[in-house]
Amino acid sequence: VQLQASGGGLVQAGGSLRLSCAASGRTYRMGWFRQAPGKEREFVARISWSIASTYYADSVKGRFTISGDAAKNTVYLQMNILTPEDTAVYYCAAGGPRGISASANAYDFWGQGTLVTVSS
Repeated sequence: VQLQASGGGLVQAGGSLRLSCAASGRTYRMGWFRQAPGKEREFVARISWSIASTYYADSVKGRFTISGDAAKNTVYLQMNILTPEDTAVYYCAAGGPRGISASANAYDFWGQGTLVTVSS
């Protein structure tokens, strides 16, 4: 499965961005992770298609919304009320029904990453 992410860019604090990620094949779950400069990659959100459930990191809960179209193997991340702390390279990922969904180890396929920069 290949993943193609898009939608990153530069936005002012308080603004919004929408990321998209298209998968070339069917997956059980898709998620978003991010990696800020000098920090480890961290979980952001995930969606599990078969049970239609979503899960978020506490740091983005209430501001970010993950959604998607299972038929199109496409996932979106709507990011609102962005802060400079959200600045990072955002990666979409896809995987099967195993492992802890907030762990990068649960995902087998990764996109190339898209940069989100939030200015203060």
